[in-house]
Amino acid sequence: MQSVPVSVFTASPARPRPRTAVVASADRSFRQRITETLSGLRWHVREVEGGAQAWAEAEAAAPEAIIVDSWLPDLEMSEFLREFRGSFPNVDVVTAHGETELDAPRGPYRQELLYALRRSQDSDTAVWNTAPLLSEATAVPARRLPIPALPSTVPDQSLAAASFVGGSVFASGKTVPIRPTASAAGSSASPSERLPELIGNDPCMIEVSRRVRLVAPRMAPVLIEGPTGSGKELVAEALHRLSTRSRKPFVAINCAAIPESLLEAELFGHTRGAFTGAVQGRVGRIEAADGGTLFLDEIGEMPLALQSKLLRFVECGELQRVGDNETVKVDVRIIAATHRHLAQQTQTGAFRADLYYRLAVFLIRTPALAEHPADLSMLVDHFLARLGREAPVKGIEAAALAKLAAHDWPGNVRELEHVLERAAILAGDEPVVSAREIDFGLDIN
Repeated sequence: MQSVPVSVFTASPARPRPRTAVVASADRSFRQRITETLSGLRWHVREVEGGAQAWAEAEAAAPEAIIVDSWLPDLEMSEFLREFRGSFPNVDVVTAHGETELDAPRGPYRQELLYALRRSQDSDTAVWNTAPLLSEATAVPARRLPIPALPSTVPDQSLAAASFVGGSVFASGKTVPIRPTASAAGSSASPSERLPELIGNDPCMIEVSRRVRLVAPRMAPVLIEGPTGSGKELVAEALHRLSTRSRKPFVAINCAAIPESLLEAELFGHTRGAFTGAVQGRVGRIEAADGGTLFLDEIGEMPLALQSKLLRFVECGELQRVGDNETVKVDVRIIAATHRHLAQQTQTGAFRADLYYRLAVFLIRTPALAEHPADLSMLVDHFLARLGREAPVKGIEAAALAKLAAHDWPGNVRELEHVLERAAILAGDEPVVSAREIDFGLDIN
């Protein structure tokens, strides 16, 4: 009997999983330089902009290492590093300056990470100079830009024609420093403590930024309360930008701007023929925000009958289009805002208490401008610089600044923005806004 040769097949060794690193930085050029070097060393690199995204990538990809820039736009650096090392003890953590904790575990690829940091330093062309310095003794500390403060008293006639630029009053060829108020002098805010879109270093503004950072990475509904013109929509946009849903839609709807008869169809959508004039079906705002964030502005103006339908959606995540019998599952994060005190409205029956408790899982209050007057000069500087995108940047006289400081600002920051825009137009080609151009629009002839 002839034997048949048997071929023996040996399994080829499994290809090892490529090493993965997460690079967390708001600076795109910094991320690209690190990625280019690490990719050449056969790393798989995942780029993220902030701490919340870095955390999500660490959970999803189980990386061997993470390189974190010198600051994060959404989370406080020291807290992030402490919590991250506690949750991911096997991940090698290196900051942009090459700093690591002595008691932190040293990964087997630390030298490759430090090499990538050195290469990024050698080719540094970034707008933000955050290139790593491997020696802590030679590390350059982050600089804080000086914040101009309001004059403590109304300037006298000798300074009436002076101009305010960069925290000083210029008059007759000499510089007279403006003495900051106690509130501004005691402020030690830095870019890592407040969000860039929330202008102001007063403690009440820092608290708003702190609350935004804390809740942004989570799914909890947020209720923003504050007077008209105090920046509630800016807070909502910041919450979306710093969340894990930042690449998904941000859909806003003003509940007070849409007639009651149309608001339900606008929110939940409708089928063809659901009501007179509905010639075709339409997706509502809630469904359009699927996967992202739904911002319900002026939620306190929503009719009671519609509040009950919204409550149903908040509870189960399902909606029913007007004129349809089928339900649709929608995944959105809800952020609501109002200038009213909804807790008080629940006592009078003007707002459903059960809906309030579901929307106000986390509460953020935006302060009126009168509550942080020391930030006025900083806001003036911000708005004048923004107006300078379309025309030359203008300065402002000390007398004009004092006139602004004496106003009670019932319209808050939005009113200040419009007053400065009006003043810049009235100033024409003049390089400085004077007190006569400051018009609050109160005198109607």
